[in-house]
Amino acid sequence: EALEMILSPECPADEELEDEKFLSLYQEATDLYGLIHSRYILTPRGLALMRERMFQGRFGQCPRVFCQAQNTVPIGLSDDLKVSRVKIFCPKCGDVYVPKKKCADVDGAYFGSAFPHILLYTYPDLSPEPPKLGFEAKIYGFKLHKKAETKQLSLPEEKPAPGKENEELQVKEVPEKGKKSKGKKGKKGGPLASNN
Repeated sequence: EALEMILSPECPADEELEDEKFLSLYQEATDLYGLIHSRYILTPRGLALMRERMFQGRFGQCPRVFCQAQNTVPIGLSDDLKVSRVKIFCPKCGDVYVPKKKCADVDGAYFGSAFPHILLYTYPDLSPEPPKLGFEAKIYGFKLHKKAETKQLSLPEEKPAPGKENEELQVKEVPEKGKKSKGKKGKKGGPLASNN
């Protein structure tokens, strides 16, 4: 029935769109069409069409500054349905991003996880050189030393609640009946008490 719905030239009526059974069938037809699409774009004709769409910038540009608005292609993080939404792959930096356009509600399986790599392998001229520029940390125009980049700032200690500034956490050991616990230097029952 899903295949018949895909091949039918008729649009669904308003009453049908309110029927739960019809909506379930409609979703199955949409998923079937998406999986057929994922196979079609891997054919020579499909790859040629997707190449043209990439040149036209139909899938958006890479949001990374150093990629200089490189055109992207769609990618699915999984080949299974209902796992993740479609993302965009930048051939320049080789990273995956969330698309800004309205296609973000499309299932990633409709494109598949291998599509960008097959496209770039088929058309090597689409593979740009990696970005030559990268972000370089500077303070007042001076480059940071390598050791400074690896150190992390420690978070400030939490301030005690008002009225509890002088309270300290004390660990007390409960002595057995009839025995007294001794701490260091002969002090009885202090926070460093032990059973020696």
